[in-house]
Amino acid sequence: MPLLINGVMLEDVPPDTRTLFEAYPHFKEVTAALIAQVPKVIGPVGLLYVHQREYAVTSPHDKNITVLGTDDTTTCIMVILKHTGSGAVALGNFDGCGMEQGVANMIRRVQEFSMNTPDGRLELHLVGGFLDSRGYSEDLAVRLIYTFNKQPVSIHLVTACITELNNSLRGNINWPVIYGIGVNVKSGEIFPATFPDKGPDVPLRSTRYFTSCYDMLDVYDYNLGLLRIGPFNYEPMRGVDLWLSQSDEFILQHLSTSPEVQPPHFVLQVRATLKFIQQNPFPGVTVFPDNRPHFFRKDESGAWVQVCY
Repeated sequence: MPLLINGVMLEDVPPDTRTLFEAYPHFKEVTAALIAQVPKVIGPVGLLYVHQREYAVTSPHDKNITVLGTDDTTTCIMVILKHTGSGAVALGNFDGCGMEQGVANMIRRVQEFSMNTPDGRLELHLVGGFLDSRGYSEDLAVRLIYTFNKQPVSIHLVTACITELNNSLRGNINWPVIYGIGVNVKSGEIFPATFPDKGPDVPLRSTRYFTSCYDMLDVYDYNLGLLRIGPFNYEPMRGVDLWLSQSDEFILQHLSTSPEVQPPHFVLQVRATLKFIQQNPFPGVTVFPDNRPHFFRKDESGAWVQVCY
């Protein structure tokens, strides 16, 4: 079924987001209310952080997780899907890869959590992207709306804080307003946020978008309370030594979709990821022996501790 906006089916996907905002001006008011919130700084206790090309799904009954969050997004779009009856919620960080599979799996997982809930509806919140000079955000936003619109279930598009609605002009450069989003899985509250703690295995998780691992990865097992990374494989990266020898500015300009507006730690994270790839050219041998995932469980301090499972 098509998406619903204000209870009315969206029969045709608008060709661009400006047309969407003109047809549904209330999205500007919803965005203004979200942007008006002071961003929260969320610590590790109760946090499940989702990286680019990842998603996670949980419910209000989760004893380990209170907040799903992601940040450092520029041209990526953060997707929150909630069921108002069960309270089940999914959060994904989309860059355009694995979109069809990621959207379908997020919907399926939320529905699984909500099977025994007779009331409620699926609500969709899209946050992120801006008026980047290459048009990546616009293309991703339209593709996401199109992908959700063709799913076989009714989904209500509630928030579209994307592209021009998430854009601010500083001098002559467009910047995203909201870089990160959190959702409280107990209350359903959605809020701008930053996350100093981005969970375990950060360089490993980041290898996926430098090594042609295109799928969206489901990283959380609610029933076991485990963060699950992998297994996945990649080919040795040609030229990794050459990349690591380049200047910070060169890496910023050539490995970012939006070099003008990246957070200051972007290059440091890229270097750590490239170093990991250099040291682990065959992850099936050194990272995921016997094809075993990495499992982590929250401890009382909020840290993810690796466990054997």
